[in-house]
Amino acid sequence: MMSREVVEAGSVLALSTAPGQANPLIQLIPFALVLAIFYFIILLPMKRRQKKVQEFLSGLKAGDRVITSGGIFGAITKLSEQSVQLQVAQNVRLEVARSAIIGYQGQDPVVPPQGS
Repeated sequence: MMSREVVEAGSVLALSTAPGQANPLIQLIPFALVLAIFYFIILLPMKRRQKKVQEFLSGLKAGDRVITSGGIFGAITKLSEQSVQLQVAQNVRLEVARSAIIGYQGQDPVVPPQGS
């Protein structure tokens, strides 16, 4: 009786995977590896960079000497939610988008150039 159950269990297993075909779970392994590589090479560094830029932009204060993505050097005189007022010369002030600030003067840009 027990041998009959073993034979039936064996035939069920044999029927579940046809000869010459791999287990469906094994076929998913390359797909999972591609997703893992995509995450660790592309998405994770992008999230880290975005967090660093957000911390930089939220840490700006009046008096900081900064540079914009357009190459304008100036000192911050006023901050708002979406924009920053820069003094670029005596009695010359420009209002630029907060996201246009890429770094402090004399330091490497915090925001990487586009395409890098």
